[in-house]
Amino acid sequence: MKTTKFDIQRFAAGAVVNTTTGTVNNATGELTSPTQATKGGFTYNGLTPEMKTYYSDYLVDVASPDLVHEQFGQKEPIPKNGGKTINFRIYDPLPKITTPLAEGVTPDGQKVNVGDKSVTVSQFGGYMEYSDIVALSTIDNHLVQATELIGNQAGRSIDTVVREVLNAGTNVQYADGSVDARYLLTSGKKLTVDMVRRAVRTLKKNNTPKIDGYYIGIIHPDVAYDLMNDQEWKYPHQYKDTDTLYTGEIGKIAGVRFVETTEAKIFHAPDLGDTSRTLTAGAAELGASSITVSENITGLKAGRKLIIGSYIYTVASVSSKTITIDGTLTAAVTANTTVYPGEAGDEGRDVYSTLILGSNAYGVTEIEGGGLEHILKPLGSGGSCDPLNQRGTVGWKATRAVTRLVESYMVRVETASTFNDLQSN
Repeated sequence: MKTTKFDIQRFAAGAVVNTTTGTVNNATGELTSPTQATKGGFTYNGLTPEMKTYYSDYLVDVASPDLVHEQFGQKEPIPKNGGKTINFRIYDPLPKITTPLAEGVTPDGQKVNVGDKSVTVSQFGGYMEYSDIVALSTIDNHLVQATELIGNQAGRSIDTVVREVLNAGTNVQYADGSVDARYLLTSGKKLTVDMVRRAVRTLKKNNTPKIDGYYIGIIHPDVAYDLMNDQEWKYPHQYKDTDTLYTGEIGKIAGVRFVETTEAKIFHAPDLGDTSRTLTAGAAELGASSITVSENITGLKAGRKLIIGSYIYTVASVSSKTITIDGTLTAAVTANTTVYPGEAGDEGRDVYSTLILGSNAYGVTEIEGGGLEHILKPLGSGGSCDPLNQRGTVGWKATRAVTRLVESYMVRVETASTFNDLQSN
């Protein structure tokens, strides 16, 4: 598992760079059909294998640093022309044998209990246009700049796809375990070493296999700030094995090596009103099924959560400035009570996810040859839609799917942070 750079793609085979009248094979750089020599400042048959490799590798280099969530999954690519679905096999451990063998008697054999989880890949992609004027007038190599932008987009997009699946796991630890719901996490519930140890204890009890002798933590910089203040924290240069670090690795503590990313999940509650995350309720009696608020309601629909007082409710419907809840109020509401969104922490504060996991907790797949594709369409490649050769595009396309394999092999630790910015990702 140790690597200095995560290999985002078995990239070379099968990906293509498109030109006006021919296709350049990403593996060989060869044109499948003739093409014009020069147009709009581009030399199409001058897109040599070296140029192709440069742009393609540049895309991978730019995208790879953002792929923190993907690097610890079990990777099983789907062979080309092998469909879009893969089954990850999960083997149950064999039971203990504590009965002695009888002399001369062959015991019954053991049966392997095999489960599986299937997942189907989806395709993602994006592109940006450039004009002939840009191609003629810019000093910088605009293809390099465009590839950098789309590479960053590709990395963050794929990373988010993986992140969202991982953070939907069912094995959750709310701070130190003193509360049992996200909306009860107050500002003081910051990540501590004790919380990390509690998560490690859970993984050990579940016989979670380690990755190169450690568990892995995926952490947001805001939360890392709180944890790194502990005297037990060790930075990478204090390791014995500094030659092999994971992408984004910042240090270790309590048997966990942490990788940092700004893309770590933040549970952020959207605004309730037209300009605010909160609303102001009028008085309502115990057992009432609705409340009236002072502000205009814009972000509230059936199914959203509300924190009123110290209780959480689910919205059933909204009409004008009246909110009807599922059920009835557990406690009376006094006039001018602040109503907070209930999808995040106490008083609607942001809640940060720190994932602590072991080997084989989740699986990631792609179709071979379609993991990440760099697509260049020079000026005029739009045919009749671009008769004056005014537009070209640079894009990316990727196939990806992810599934959690063993829920008990991963713990999501939810906490507040010293930096409780109202942000969303």
